[in-house]
Amino acid sequence: MENQLENIIQQVWHKEKRNLFTFLTGAGISSDSGIPTYRGIDGIWVKGTQFHKPEEFGTLRYFRQHLEEVLQYSLFRKKMFENAFPNQSHYDLADIETQLQDRFHLITQNIDNLHRRSGNQRIYEIHGNNREIKCSNGCKEILELPTEIKGKNLDEDLTDHDKELLTCTQCGHWMRPNILWFDEYYDEKTNKKFSALKIAKNSGVLFIVGTSGATSLPIAIAETALKYGAFIIDINTEDNNFTDLIRNKKKCFNHPGKINRSIESDKNDY
Repeated sequence: MENQLENIIQQVWHKEKRNLFTFLTGAGISSDSGIPTYRGIDGIWVKGTQFHKPEEFGTLRYFRQHLEEVLQYSLFRKKMFENAFPNQSHYDLADIETQLQDRFHLITQNIDNLHRRSGNQRIYEIHGNNREIKCSNGCKEILELPTEIKGKNLDEDLTDHDKELLTCTQCGHWMRPNILWFDEYYDEKTNKKFSALKIAKNSGVLFIVGTSGATSLPIAIAETALKYGAFIIDINTEDNNFTDLIRNKKKCFNHPGKINRSIESDKNDY
């Protein structure tokens, strides 16, 4: 497989068109940083005596019914992300970007900011991020979460000052995290949908790292890359939603194993 990877990288490097090196990452790449997956058992939100699955509370509908609770959870996640550190996979991707410059693109489903903290800049956060907020009533501006709003422990409620800072100055409605919830659709403004698909179309190779492809846009990215002739390298430890898509395809390969080790191996080929 290592010789195949080297040959693929050399082929893509010498192409004049559709020659981007694109990485699509998910929660698995942050697992070594101690961040649990959103859908896993650690993603269950416990409030009082109630246990909520992400598919229930991670929705715009639930937010409108339980505003403060969802914002409290978002600030709990903020503290978790701030206390985590990028791992070797993040730093390897930052190193690869340094080498490839504008031939490198990173499409991530993660909202944890670890790619940015490790040094990556050409990032498309297709599920939004935990750094920003926007009006839940549809006012257009996307804002940085005020620095005065701190991360919370599980048992900490919003303060009056938090509530003031989380009120839209244009319409008076609550602000919300700038992330994609389960009952929402991908768009360009928050999710860079069309930019991500354009990158996929112009990719020479797509590396799929630490994601099972449980949502529609990551699958569409892989389908688009495949349609326009890209190599696809699936770096995941288990079969996933990409497995059937790339099975028996001439330019698609599974590269199972530890994510850190796989990226480190690929990096040496650039």
